[in-house]
Amino acid sequence: MQQCDATIVATYSRRMRLLLADGRQVESRIKGKKLRPVCGDHVIAQAIENEADWLIKSIKPRDNQLSRPNLRGKVEILAANVDLLLVVAAAAPDPDWFIVDRYLAAAESMGSKAAVIFNKTDLAAADSNFDDYAKIGYDTVSCSASSNDNIEPIRRLLGQQTAIIVGQSGVGKSSIINALTGSNALRTAQISEKSQEGKHTTVNSEMLNIPGGARIIDSPGVRDYAPALSDKDQVLRGFRELERAAQSCRFANCRHLREPGCAVKDGVESGEISARRYESYRRLYILTDKIDSQTQTRF
Repeated sequence: MQQCDATIVATYSRRMRLLLADGRQVESRIKGKKLRPVCGDHVIAQAIENEADWLIKSIKPRDNQLSRPNLRGKVEILAANVDLLLVVAAAAPDPDWFIVDRYLAAAESMGSKAAVIFNKTDLAAADSNFDDYAKIGYDTVSCSASSNDNIEPIRRLLGQQTAIIVGQSGVGKSSIINALTGSNALRTAQISEKSQEGKHTTVNSEMLNIPGGARIIDSPGVRDYAPALSDKDQVLRGFRELERAAQSCRFANCRHLREPGCAVKDGVESGEISARRYESYRRLYILTDKIDSQTQTRF
């Protein structure tokens, strides 16, 4: 029976679409109930005799994975083998910069590059929070996908990498992908007039080819997001400017919350570190501490 390496390029619950080594795309299902492949996974698959479907038999080791804790406190993997996270905010709905920070913390944790995109500049320019990301070393792009304005810098960022585009519902992730592909490959969402929040249009993750050799995973929009961090120490590593400042703290085990001689808090007071970014760190630290406590109590 024919067996080969493949990459998952779309997910539909327990069904997947595979890109085979020879360039063909085939539908597939999963062997057993314990196997949980995601978009971006490299897998071993086998043709099924007398069927069009293939069978996913195993998942090859992942370079990294984007994940979050689910409502039961278990880790839910959203995508795998990602080179670049494109984190999108927009003029509408109102940008939640704390969600942006949490995605950036996830990128730092998984060893992936990240960039911040501000979409819908035809409606309004980004506020000063967006400028903070460039100051600490992230690539940033302001654009309007609807008018195809300033899309090329995003294409240059992508290069020939595998990326995932993430952010709040309604910020225009699908519109950015459509602008990059030059087609209407993905349906786009309107903003709900009642709630001013985005309407979900992406039910399953899908990887699309971008002219020039990049691949981009479209993911469902979110109302909220938190990275699945293994411990509280990882929270600091998710905020690169805080981690740099922390090297000068008086105490090696400083949590940067209430300790004396804290270089991080000194940086906030002097204006060298964004007070909002520090608040984002504090919130994520407390959340991760709470999740850790619940996990230890269960086990």
